[in-house]
Amino acid sequence: MGRRRGVMSEGFKEELAKELGFYDVVQKEGWGGIKARDAGNMVKRAVELAEQQLMNQNRNKQ
Repeated sequence: MGRRRGVMSEGFKEELAKELGFYDVVQKEGWGGIKARDAGNMVKRAVELAEQQLMNQNRNKQ
């Protein structure tokens, strides 16, 4: 099996890394250099943002 293509855009991942404070590691070592905890926190934050966006969309429809 090949590697799955990422769902998040590169720009969005960079924004999250900056917000969470490990973008310097990404710049120096690439995405493979981040800690598993940082990757998990990045996914968790992306889910939170997506949920907020859905709630806002649902509010606007009412």
